[in-house]
Amino acid sequence: MGFIQKRLLLAVVLVLVATIELGKVSGAGECGKVSPDSMALQMTPCAPAAQNAKVAPSPKCCTEVHTIGKNPKCLCAVLLSNAAKQAGIKPAIAITIPKRCNIAKRPVGYKCGAYTLP
Repeated sequence: MGFIQKRLLLAVVLVLVATIELGKVSGAGECGKVSPDSMALQMTPCAPAAQNAKVAPSPKCCTEVHTIGKNPKCLCAVLLSNAAKQAGIKPAIAITIPKRCNIAKRPVGYKCGAYTLP
């Protein structure tokens, strides 16, 4: 499958998951009233960089990571979400995006499941 086809598939999966999850929104979770799967939709620009450590994150990706990363619990929940897994996101690579975006105030050393934010 070509690169463009994979990105399109990722976008479709994330939209479907977000649509399903929006109906399940309840109280406060890791990302407040929005589920991590729904938040994953905002991370679509990060898909190539989250699948391949040699791909530089786009400026849009870095903006989204900076915004979501203000809440480390939410960022971890998004990176480890079902939507991210279904989209082929590799958590060991995705966890490095805040550093690759040169986000100075990232939570270095924060435990994110089996991973640690560098």
